[in-house]
Amino acid sequence: MDTSLKPSFDLVKGAEETGVKEYNLAFVSPGGGCVPKWGGRQALAANPVARQADALRAQGGDVRISFGGQSGNELARVCGSVDKLVNAYRKVIEAYHLTKVDFDIEGPALTDTKANDLRAQAIARLQQDTKLDVSVTLPVLPSGLNRHAVAVLKSAKKNGARISTVNIMAMDYGTYYDGDMGTYATAAATATQKQIKGALGIRDEATAWKSVGVTPMIGVNDVKGEVFRPDDAAELKKFADEKGLGRLSMWSVTRDKPCPGGANLKAVATCSSLGKKTNEFVRAFTG
Repeated sequence: MDTSLKPSFDLVKGAEETGVKEYNLAFVSPGGGCVPKWGGRQALAANPVARQADALRAQGGDVRISFGGQSGNELARVCGSVDKLVNAYRKVIEAYHLTKVDFDIEGPALTDTKANDLRAQAIARLQQDTKLDVSVTLPVLPSGLNRHAVAVLKSAKKNGARISTVNIMAMDYGTYYDGDMGTYATAAATATQKQIKGALGIRDEATAWKSVGVTPMIGVNDVKGEVFRPDDAAELKKFADEKGLGRLSMWSVTRDKPCPGGANLKAVATCSSLGKKTNEFVRAFTG
C-alpha cells in the first residue's frame, strides 16, 4: 500500500470488501537527518492510512510498515550509529504499536555495506527486547538475487538479526524479459529459496520456502513489455500453495482496478492499466 496517494485508501473497507486483512504500508524514510517520516516528508502522526492501523486490528487485521523504498534512501544510511538508528526505528514501532516491520532495500541502499551492517545490528538490538517480525524486500531477476542482495542477508545473519521473510520484487526485470511474468516470478522464487538457504543458514527445505515472499507488480510494469496479468497471479498462487511460500503480495492494492480511460501502455500508481475489473488480482491471488 502506497500511503502517499490521494484519496487515502480505506484499510477497513478494503478488508471488508476483499477479505484481505494484512497490509504492508510504504514507505518510511529519512526526513532531514535521522528523523523517520512518511516518504521523507510527512510526520509520522499525520499519515491518514497508517492512522487506521488500530481500527484494522479491531477487525482482525494488521499492518507491517516498510522502511526505505525505491528512492534508495533508508534511515541506516543517515543515522550514523546503532543507538540513533534503534531510536529512529523505535519511534515508528511505538507510534503504531507494530509487531512487524519490513526493510525495502534497493537502489543506492543495496550497495551501502556500512548501512546494511548498521541496520542489521539495530534490528538485532530491537529483537532483544521484543518478538519483532522482520522481513526484507529485495529486487530480483528470474535467475535470483544479485550478489548485493545476498550480501544484505549475510550481514543480517552475521550480526544476529532474525529475518522471517525475504520478499522479492518480481517486477521490472529489464529489457531482456518480456515474456510470461508468472513463470518469471516462480523462477525467481525458486532461485531465491536456494540462495536463502546459504545466506541465512537454513537447512530445512520447507523452512526455506516459508522464508520466501513474492510481490509482483500487477498489470503494466514500469519496464516496457512487462505485463503481469490475472492468469499470472493464478499461476503464482498455485505455486505458492504447492511450495508453502511465507507470503504472497502485490504492488499495489490501489492498482487493482481499471484506469478511468481504459487500458494503456504505461504503469499508473492508481490503476492496473489493463482495463479489467476491480479486485480482479485479489480474487486471483486468494483463489
